[in-house]
Amino acid sequence: MAYKTQYCFPDINSSCIKTIRSTHEYNIMYVFFSVLSVWTVFLNLLVIISISHFKKLHTPTNMLIFSLAVADLLIGLIGMPLEAIRLIETCWYFGDTICRLFLTIMGLLLNTSLGNLVLIAVDRYVAVCHPLLYPQKITMTRTIIIICVCWFCSSAYNISVVITTSQRKYTCYGECTITITFALKTIDLFLSFLNPCTVIITLYFKIFYVAHQQVKVINSLMRSGKHLTEGSVRRKSESKAALTLGFVVTVYLFCWIPFFILTLTPNTRMTSVIAYFILWMLYINSALNPLIYAIFYPWFRTSVKHILNLSKIFKPA
Repeated sequence: MAYKTQYCFPDINSSCIKTIRSTHEYNIMYVFFSVLSVWTVFLNLLVIISISHFKKLHTPTNMLIFSLAVADLLIGLIGMPLEAIRLIETCWYFGDTICRLFLTIMGLLLNTSLGNLVLIAVDRYVAVCHPLLYPQKITMTRTIIIICVCWFCSSAYNISVVITTSQRKYTCYGECTITITFALKTIDLFLSFLNPCTVIITLYFKIFYVAHQQVKVINSLMRSGKHLTEGSVRRKSESKAALTLGFVVTVYLFCWIPFFILTLTPNTRMTSVIAYFILWMLYINSALNPLIYAIFYPWFRTSVKHILNLSKIFKPA
């Protein structure tokens, strides 16, 4: 059956052409992306409730995980639904102002997520490599201030990017894109990806080396039958936490690297299906982080159990 050409805005001559899909295809895509969005919001909400409600989880490291979960939750709540509509309908129906606001918010959330991972790497570096200085240098107050600074800087940067690209030329009416010069792309590549990733990878290499040495010493003490001190147990725990968060960072970079390769490739012959798949890898990462916590963190599994069955969450203690 031949479909008649449809436009996003039939009354406007410069309207974009709308991709025609079957009803079955529409239903499958809307159900899939709706479930993905709700699942992402639900999982990250569990992380947020766990850390905010249980006082034992009020630590600097968990505050950074809390900030990351807030960014991931907003991506699931705002980014995924609007991006899904744009993908399925192949049209942007919400106007230029909402388009700019959407691009600004998504840039803010994605940059803030990467900024949080940099802060997590610094936190783990001090905890593993300089454990005696950790209680003095990394306090709750300082951590909260640094998180606020991270969100503010990401907001200022993304607002400035959208403002400086105010003169945009649409290929057709009904799209939501932003034209960025090659110079701005290069600057964004260094500020939003290469510099943060270099810091993260460098710190984690140092962390893994020191953690490996500490675990070897602790294991040798255990084999010789010597009693482990509280500090040795704590260092082993910090090393395990560093390995877990290192896995979070690895998954994050795996999702981000193809996206930046795509953005730097001029007029690529890559099909729109592959381009959208690479873009959605960024969004799916927001649903993966809570699953990583659930696999590696006993405290998260325990707190989720209390939250879902309401066994202890309402008790004062």
